[in-house]
Amino acid sequence: MINIYEVLETNEMIEKENLDVRTITLGISLLNCIDTDVERLCEKIYDRITSVAKDLVSTGNDIEKEYGIPIVNKRISVTPIALVGGSACRTPEDYVKVALALDRAAKTTGVNFIGGYSALVSKGMTKSDELLIQSIPQALSETDFVCSSVNLGSTKTGLNMDAVRMMGEIILETAGRTKDADSIGCAKLVVFCNAPDDNPFMAGAFHGVTEADEIINVGVSGPGVMRKALESVRGADFGTLSEKVKKTAFKITRVGQLVAKEASQRLGIPFGIIDLSLAPTPAIGDSIADIFEEMGLERAGAPGTTAALALLNDQVKKGGVMASSYVGGLSGAFIPVSEDQGMIHAVEEGALTLEKLEAMTCVCSVGLDMVAIPGDTKASTISGIIADEMAIGMVNQKTTAVRLIPVVGKGVGETAEFGGLLGYAPIMPVNQFDCSGFVNRGGRIPAPIHSFKN
Repeated sequence: MINIYEVLETNEMIEKENLDVRTITLGISLLNCIDTDVERLCEKIYDRITSVAKDLVSTGNDIEKEYGIPIVNKRISVTPIALVGGSACRTPEDYVKVALALDRAAKTTGVNFIGGYSALVSKGMTKSDELLIQSIPQALSETDFVCSSVNLGSTKTGLNMDAVRMMGEIILETAGRTKDADSIGCAKLVVFCNAPDDNPFMAGAFHGVTEADEIINVGVSGPGVMRKALESVRGADFGTLSEKVKKTAFKITRVGQLVAKEASQRLGIPFGIIDLSLAPTPAIGDSIADIFEEMGLERAGAPGTTAALALLNDQVKKGGVMASSYVGGLSGAFIPVSEDQGMIHAVEEGALTLEKLEAMTCVCSVGLDMVAIPGDTKASTISGIIADEMAIGMVNQKTTAVRLIPVVGKGVGETAEFGGLLGYAPIMPVNQFDCSGFVNRGGRIPAPIHSFKN
């Protein structure tokens, strides 16, 4: 039973500690839209999305008002478009037409973002995959709400280094096409290793082929709640600290479960998963870095940061699993730079480097996220950074991702402004030593020995 103390405690979390439901994401399969004519394909995609998602935003708003729980984003994810467009799209420009249809559907339904302009190429690329990837820079520069992702590797298949090399070039081209807005197109583009089918968070959300026709996935946040909770165990041992993190994560997840079930019931669409990811915002007090400081570190990036993140990530997952039988997606702790005020300060003060961020990704839920780098960074260097991060995911059997933003016209010490939830980011230096001879080898890095479990 829920007692009055727990009601008051949850209210306090919402009013003073930035607890929110970060997103209700409606996953929609587009496999039944496949057509040989690109115009008909676009029409079918638009009609399907606007039909299924017509009540998504209003339902989210109603739940928000009735329960007093902020729901920051309402989003849509769709079947990876490279799978849907293969029969109709003969050129990159054909795929751009599909992106424009997705963008139009997003605007009609009123959602914040639509994800799934994606290709899954962990082992090899079809012609359809290649065309979609080539279209990404134009698609992201001509749309407002479309998000794109490419899965480049997995623990089972290894790393597709041809795709890794290609994505370095694609990221640079996307940056150039959106240079007038601090290369913001790259903020809507992420590359993955071991991408999950049910991630509700952008820019990496897509509706996996293992999913039902429609599904509701909910992403919950709460760094501010976690930091406030840890104030009560300041100076305590790690066992006590771990228990506090776990119990707080349990409470946060229960809020998400409530919203997810309400949305599922009202929309008549099955509930999928809760993604309990401590996803920060640029708001003061809503920072992962602040949690590290509450744990006893002077700044994020100080010695001990990776250990602190490992504890936080693990206990968040344990608390979430206690609260819901259907925890999925990424679930854990995000460490984006631009979206976290404390992380931004750590970079500005020299406490946090790209190399330290990479080490931290070994134990967190995602990877190098929303990291701004100099606009003159070479494509091969970007590919090398991607390869390193993908290798961490492949060997450790976890999801890793890279969302790098080479900000055209800006260098180290300057700042890129993205606005809204994306915030701003100081430009971080990258290692200048050349890796092109390695990246240009091509082919596939084989899967690790522990991948063979059959």
